[in-house]
Amino acid sequence: MGKRDHEVAGGTVSLRGGSHLRPSPSHLAPYKRAQLPAPSPTSVLATSVAMEVVSSSHSCLAFNRTPSSAWRFPGNGLGPGHAKLTRPRSAILCVRSGTASNPADSGKVHASHGFYVSDVDAALQGIPKKVGEIEKMIIPSLPEGPESSLISTGFWEWKPKLSVYYEKSGIDNSKAPSVLFLPGFGVGTFHFEKQLKDLGRDYKVWTMDFLGQGMSLPCEDPAPKSTSGELDEDTYWGFGQELQPWAEELVYSIDLWRDQVQHFIEEVIGEPVYIVGNSLGGFVSLYLAASCPHLVKGVTLLNATPFWGFLPNPATSPRLSKIFPWAGTFPLPSFVRKLTETVWQKISDPRSIQGILKQVYADHSTNVDMVFSRIIETTQHPAAAASFASIMCAPKGQISFEEALSRCQRQGIPISLMYGREDPWVRPIWGIKVKQQVPESPYYEISPAGHCPHDEVPEVINYLLRGWLKNVESEGSVGVPFLEEPSYAENGVSRELEFVRGGSKKSVHVRLFGSKISLWSQLRSLLKSNTRVISR
Repeated sequence: MGKRDHEVAGGTVSLRGGSHLRPSPSHLAPYKRAQLPAPSPTSVLATSVAMEVVSSSHSCLAFNRTPSSAWRFPGNGLGPGHAKLTRPRSAILCVRSGTASNPADSGKVHASHGFYVSDVDAALQGIPKKVGEIEKMIIPSLPEGPESSLISTGFWEWKPKLSVYYEKSGIDNSKAPSVLFLPGFGVGTFHFEKQLKDLGRDYKVWTMDFLGQGMSLPCEDPAPKSTSGELDEDTYWGFGQELQPWAEELVYSIDLWRDQVQHFIEEVIGEPVYIVGNSLGGFVSLYLAASCPHLVKGVTLLNATPFWGFLPNPATSPRLSKIFPWAGTFPLPSFVRKLTETVWQKISDPRSIQGILKQVYADHSTNVDMVFSRIIETTQHPAAAASFASIMCAPKGQISFEEALSRCQRQGIPISLMYGREDPWVRPIWGIKVKQQVPESPYYEISPAGHCPHDEVPEVINYLLRGWLKNVESEGSVGVPFLEEPSYAENGVSRELEFVRGGSKKSVHVRLFGSKISLWSQLRSLLKSNTRVISR
């Protein structure tokens, strides 16, 4: 691990994960035109392709392709930015020539993402191959070691005593768009490490901890029990009655987080961004896009929670909000303090956290040790319990999830949906409801995957995100992943995505829903999510 410093207000940048080495020209060359063998009945190519010499970089894929049949048609159900008639591109394959030290390796083609394959056909990652009735696609694995993008960290002081912790990568990609990842409740920037290291090779990637969570918890007690300066280490912060001036209007609400993200984009990132949000972060992403469309180029929802908060918002329901004696402000009332102590002891117990992770990760072979340890670390902060109470009792947002979605649709903000099917909390029916409201948006349902698909199957999410970002950035010249045929836009298509992780092959089923979703499709998706048995 490299050394780790923090930057505060433009200070020192920290490094994590070792040095980031760019391949030298000698590492990339020489490349030559690949000669394809005569296609066999099981060939992965359904159409003719032209092999061309291409230049490579640390972030290029092994090839880029669009079959000759993959025309993009106007009016195919994907709306502006997703449907534009373009010329088909040739399939391109990077093949490195040289002498193999092992004769058995002489016929192997080395891909650019940490694994090799035994023949040219198999090296054509991303070109579908029939497996029964479902086509299989080989996608890149995650980068490792020096191939990964370097991560730096920092603190941004937004308000007095309220500093926001953030991480970033790929900042040298000055001409690339910025992508901001927003985490779910109870986690933080660490949940997007696999996106920072991978997507940071092609984009400027950012993520942050929401105030009141992760490393964005306050560094001082907002409501100490006494002002004598003595600290009782056995007590929680925020449980006293001596309210500090900086915390007079502090409520860890979704309105606060929307404002936090808005100012972070304006003051730190400095340009419009694509926002990718998981769970709570999905709601905040949509809320911000609806409120500040000039700051958002597009939104991707990862199992976004469709609601947050239950108490009335004082801005939209001032009379009704006065009925409730407390709505997440400091100091906490005595009855809330007692309840919080009891509940917090239960939910912060390591066994409870392990149980929750087992619920939300569908594939129990996924390594969640780092996620578990970082959550435990956060629960040990003295401000964590009071922050949890404030979050749970904070008022709901000024607009609902559905209204935010409608506003984004009216304002022409591109949206994509990527949901894990085995999510026990945000069931597939919620993703389908979003798809029905914005039928022009691509909706990918991934299985096996639970509430956090970006951490459980990051290879799939990163692959789909790259494709969607290229589609939007190119204004439709580059097609949306899986949409090789115009009919798929209405009827949908399923694929089996295969990748290598830890030296072993893994396979994930991904279904792209079309714009026409029947009631039977909804019921089938719901039933499968409830009955699927995940093999360990």
